[in-house]
Amino acid sequence: MKTIKINLEKRSYPIYVGESLLENQDLIKDHIPNKKVAIITNKTVASFYLQKLLDILSAEKEIISIVLPDGEAFKNYETLNLIYDELLKNKADRQISLIALGGGVVGDITGFAAATFMRGVDFIQIPTTLLSQVDSSVGGKTGINHHLGKNMIGAFYQPKCVIADINVLKTLADKELSAGLAEVIKYGLIRDASFFEWLEHNIEGLIRRDPKLLIEAVVRSCQNKADIVESDEFESGIRAILNLGHTFGHAIETASGYGKWLHGEAIATGMVMAAYLSEQMGWITEEENERIKSLFIRANLPINPPEISVQEFLDLMQLDKKTKEDQINLVLQQGIGKAILTSNYDTKKFHNTLKKKDF
Repeated sequence: MKTIKINLEKRSYPIYVGESLLENQDLIKDHIPNKKVAIITNKTVASFYLQKLLDILSAEKEIISIVLPDGEAFKNYETLNLIYDELLKNKADRQISLIALGGGVVGDITGFAAATFMRGVDFIQIPTTLLSQVDSSVGGKTGINHHLGKNMIGAFYQPKCVIADINVLKTLADKELSAGLAEVIKYGLIRDASFFEWLEHNIEGLIRRDPKLLIEAVVRSCQNKADIVESDEFESGIRAILNLGHTFGHAIETASGYGKWLHGEAIATGMVMAAYLSEQMGWITEEENERIKSLFIRANLPINPPEISVQEFLDLMQLDKKTKEDQINLVLQQGIGKAILTSNYDTKKFHNTLKKKDF
């Protein structure tokens, strides 16, 4: 087991990465001091892992199991209210711990429930997808979608710990594994060129789910994110580079209907679009752009957006949280391993990027 620490003074917490962590009773119990516990998961994950947690905790804890419908389409207020309903029906108070057992949707919605129920209760993250292990479970972003925009309602709220068990990735669909690799590749693009090169050499091994390679990828991804979050917890500066591809990708998700594209698929395409615009601006070379596209293709990820008009793209991108005074700010590349948040791009080249359907 490897441990990464996110240092945020009183809100500091560990991220544990390794194999068979869901069987480590002491590790899990050490972070759940409260007698009453609510395990929040979805139907798919519950069939694999809910009983394991119940076996560990039920002898000593009073357990509430909340099983949500599965999918991005259910990351909304109606589903959030199901959590509140169960907590209130079971007379939960501030002395309760929530456990997010699932992927990014479960983690985001559980975190937001924890942030808002009784004005804040403890929660821990047990992410069960690669994407949630390397990204959404780390850093304290929680929230739900609105039909007009993704992740528009939420809060910054840190967990007490993150337990990333690599073994759970064995039951992950191939498509979901590739979606997680999109966020892994992102860390190489935004600040870690040596990691990008490592991924170029090891991407096929990651797709084969080699456990040693997966642990290395998760640890390096989490360490990169930890470094950024420690310096900018509330995204007032450098943390914005974590959104490489997201302004394009969130527009793809919203326009297509939540769940039609996996988050990682949309973000991969968004990063390819950002790389293309960066090349058009002269900020990266054609060779660098080709390396970026090639790695996403090798990770079995899409690189071309669906049919979305330029105007619809613009309307949806205006809703992005980085937009200020109607100016769409984008995270773009200035080389592999260096990303910037900028509004200083050529508008015509930006619109041409939105028109392009074959990258």
